[in-house]
Amino acid sequence: MAEMQKIRAGRHCTFAMHVHLVFVTKFRHKVFTDAHLRRMEEIMRSVCGDFECELVEFNGEDNHVHLLVNFPPKVAVTKLVNSLKGVSSRRLRQEFPDLVRHYWRANKLWSGSYFAGTVGGAPLSVVRQYIEQQNRPG
Repeated sequence: MAEMQKIRAGRHCTFAMHVHLVFVTKFRHKVFTDAHLRRMEEIMRSVCGDFECELVEFNGEDNHVHLLVNFPPKVAVTKLVNSLKGVSSRRLRQEFPDLVRHYWRANKLWSGSYFAGTVGGAPLSVVRQYIEQQNRPG
């Protein structure tokens, strides 16, 4: 939970924004092994880094994955999601030819939809601390 309270700072704002994402495989096919999931976490961590986001937690099963991402206000969640799904699908297909048999119909790994939920919020003590710091001379 300490990770959730980590406050980040940009040039003009201070923020603690997290989104819980869930991606489900196309047709809910059970395609992922532990090796697929380990590599997917690395790929998704890298994509998050490209967006100046942090992959705080990653977990998955044979037909879906969960991500908890700390993201800055300038990042549009839809753009992050499109990149996460697109890059992971492309790289996994290249690196694991055994997945190709699950692509025969739509040539896509992921369902077109996804779940995104905001997580947490700053405790009042953190908000109060921020406001008090703004009143101090620079």
